[in-house]
Amino acid sequence: MMRKLGTIVLLVGALAFTLAGAAAAAGTIKIGFHAPQTGFAASDGKSATIGAELAVEQINAAGGINGKMLELVVYDDQAQPAQAIPIANKLIGQDKVPIAVSGSYSAPTRSAAGVFQESRVPYISAYAIHPDITRAGDYVFRTSFLGEIQGKAGAKLIGELLGKKMVVMITLQNDFGKALADGFKSMTRDFGIEIVNEYEYSIKDRQFGSLVAKVKADDPEAIYASGYYFTAGPLVSQLRAAGVAVPIIGQEGYDSQKFIEIAGKAAEGVIITTSLDRDSDVPETKNFIEAFEKKAGFKADMVAASAHTAVMVAADALKRAGSTDSEPLRKALAETHLKASTGTISFNALGEVVKAVQNQVVKDGNWHRHSVIDDPGLLAPPDK
Repeated sequence: MMRKLGTIVLLVGALAFTLAGAAAAAGTIKIGFHAPQTGFAASDGKSATIGAELAVEQINAAGGINGKMLELVVYDDQAQPAQAIPIANKLIGQDKVPIAVSGSYSAPTRSAAGVFQESRVPYISAYAIHPDITRAGDYVFRTSFLGEIQGKAGAKLIGELLGKKMVVMITLQNDFGKALADGFKSMTRDFGIEIVNEYEYSIKDRQFGSLVAKVKADDPEAIYASGYYFTAGPLVSQLRAAGVAVPIIGQEGYDSQKFIEIAGKAAEGVIITTSLDRDSDVPETKNFIEAFEKKAGFKADMVAASAHTAVMVAADALKRAGSTDSEPLRKALAETHLKASTGTISFNALGEVVKAVQNQVVKDGNWHRHSVIDDPGLLAPPDK
């Protein structure tokens, strides 16, 4: 009797082990994701999150990753560094994610990058631009441009493509604005640009009367102004209302339909350097724009496309690694070569991407292609 009971126990144990294995095989693979769901950057966070969710839905509809479905684990970092660190620890310690994506700004992404690096969990910055992010270590990657690279592209756009030489700079006082300004200034001599004046402003500013008066008195040929849609909208509107009619060149921070809504008719003719070409014939870009707008109910923007790209890159690495173990996954990421909605993604030794800059212009109330900058020498990021 005892022998039969022992046999039954063994059989039950074996069955439980088999069922557990089957459940694990049929389980999900988690991808960590943080973005500002609330606070001043909530609109960008919403777009980024929908872009990331769309990528997961598309991958799962196509069969998932090696037989497993993806699960996006989302947290709200409020675009605050103090929120990003506990979120990173929670994704690693509680949620056990094998890989994570930042759909947030530079400051929270910089803070989280060190946590992921120390834990050897691969981490992808979708669009944060600060150079120190990838310098956290070899487990950190970026699928969008460095701020300095966009600044250099802005100098080429103004000095060469537009042929304007006398430029006023209006610089946002944060990591984003400083990085763009540094890149722009580094190329002024190459493109024959003279900086007439540079003015700085705070991310809290919405009234620019005194600044606008100074710019008008400077009488430049063009304006290079960094900012986000919620600062750039009022700034551009007030410049135009004061009669400043010269070209205004912005960057990906403007890249939202919200900018056009805020600035109204003043947005017409504004040109930006960014990652998303609305008039692209590339299937990956065209299909993303159509699918995003159907899912979201509003127009695609750079942050949505960048988050979509980053999740696609994470999924591609998971598939090629055939594992969620950290080192094979890191190695697969380093060897990425993937066509995505924001371009073809591959990384250099520092985890930085090399791809063309898409210049977009506001025409008839929408973003459209202006030109493309595809200069490997100009766009090459640092590799150490």
